Amino acid sequence: MRVKLHLLIFLFLPFGAFSQVEDALVFFADKENVTAALANPISILSQEAIDRKMLHGTPIDERDVPLNEEYKNIVSNQLGITVLAKSKWMNAIYVQGEKSNIENLLNLDFVSEIEFMNKNFNRSVSLRIIDDKFEIEESRIIYNYGTAQNQTEMIAVDALHNRGYNGEGIRVAFMDNGYPNVLNNPAYAELRDENRLLGSYDFVSRTTNADGSGNHGALTFSNAAAYLEGQFKGTAPKAMYYLFITEDGNQESPIEEAYWLEALERADSLGVYITNTSLGYQDFDNSGYDYSYSDLDDETTIGARAANHAFDKGMLNVVSAGNSGQTFGYVASPAHSSGALAVGAVDSNGNYASFSSFGPTYDGRIKPDIMAQGVDAATIDENGNLASANGTSLSAPIITGAIASLWSVAPELTNNQIMQIVRESAHLYNNPTEEMGYGIPDFSQALDALEQLGIEDLKQEHYFALYPNPIDTEVFISFPKDIDFATFQLYDVLGKTLLHKNISSSHNKVEVSHLKSGVYFVLLTANNTSTRFKIVKK
Repeated sequence: MRVKLHLLIFLFLPFGAFSQVEDALVFFADKENVTAALANPISILSQEAIDRKMLHGTPIDERDVPLNEEYKNIVSNQLGITVLAKSKWMNAIYVQGEKSNIENLLNLDFVSEIEFMNKNFNRSVSLRIIDDKFEIEESRIIYNYGTAQNQTEMIAVDALHNRGYNGEGIRVAFMDNGYPNVLNNPAYAELRDENRLLGSYDFVSRTTNADGSGNHGALTFSNAAAYLEGQFKGTAPKAMYYLFITEDGNQESPIEEAYWLEALERADSLGVYITNTSLGYQDFDNSGYDYSYSDLDDETTIGARAANHAFDKGMLNVVSAGNSGQTFGYVASPAHSSGALAVGAVDSNGNYASFSSFGPTYDGRIKPDIMAQGVDAATIDENGNLASANGTSLSAPIITGAIASLWSVAPELTNNQIMQIVRESAHLYNNPTEEMGYGIPDFSQALDALEQLGIEDLKQEHYFALYPNPIDTEVFISFPKDIDFATFQLYDVLGKTLLHKNISSSHNKVEVSHLKSGVYFVLLTANNTSTRFKIVKK
């Protein structure tokens, strides 16, 4: 548990003898070289990221362009200002400093807005319980075999494994406090030997070392990735993994959400499909930063905005619902956001665990989304020993691995399609509850849904598709089943319309041989709804 130290010597200091250090987001007004970057996306994203976005029709837009480092350096050199994190998606940096020094940043012509973490300051200047670390409880070493059997069979992910779907080809990123000994742990020998441990980064200390400030990440990571023959098998033992550290064990502050946002951006740029986060935030060392229930809508917290950007960029973000069912109660940030799949905890018999945070969100959305075993859940510690523990920290990565295994069946499906398939497989989907959301998913049923509908049918049932991409002389448009006519608009990266015509499901070919090589955008409009695609002309 977190310990807050109160230094009594402060009581004897005269009022005004020291100033309070505050935290804030500082937003920039613009970015540089946006047009050039979007015309050459490999300059800002990895090829894996571009491939994933093209496969899913996820647009590459101005959010993908890095923020202006010169602006960041200018702010860093201002009196009393420390820059701790940055976000290209928000075009903002996270700073610390005295309130007056932060407010002075508005004098810089490229600073458009300041948002203090202390919400009272934002109102005054008119500017825009369980421990939130989800500490795993009662961890203990045990010495039996097949410890992951119950939690695996509960969600029927073994049906996917038996068919050879183990997450192969799917990139997953874990966000946590540390993964000590991951380079020597025998549970990850196969992962290392097959070069599927793709990298690590500590956003707190700005190093590539994966140790971090605790072993929480080592335990959660095992539920998806570990493999000890005859003893333990994670839910996605053949996936590829990045390990990111976003949790600072020395403090509880919104800066950790800003680190998490940075990690999401890094994951997106590396072509990651799924992220796992067994962390959450509601109360902080500075009580002025605390989130109330009314803050748990879909747009107030840094975590909510970060998750929603990440989901919009094509990733599926699995987040622990939290262990505050008997204290604060509600699912906190970032699990409460619509861009997160929040996972609560049940016991080995599928019954609600009383510590698991519940819903709904302040704006009335169902949370948690789904459930998995989080009481006496099997795990592996940093030394490769079999262990068990309690917490939604364990139930989330069980689901993360299961989704990676499911997505490996059809990686061309979008994050929204996969998330909805998983929800619909859950046993309470038609009658969700505040404690368990849609309930315990059945991944065997989810796999059946893919096979019964047909992957091609599922892809086309509600969505347009463009192919091939990159294109040569012609582009074809695949129509959803319930739409026969649409408007096709093609424009360049500057927004200039180059082609505008009506198309139909029977006349779905557009000639583009006259286009120069480069990046273009297509807007398909039908029934007052528009879908945007990025295409590349060879």
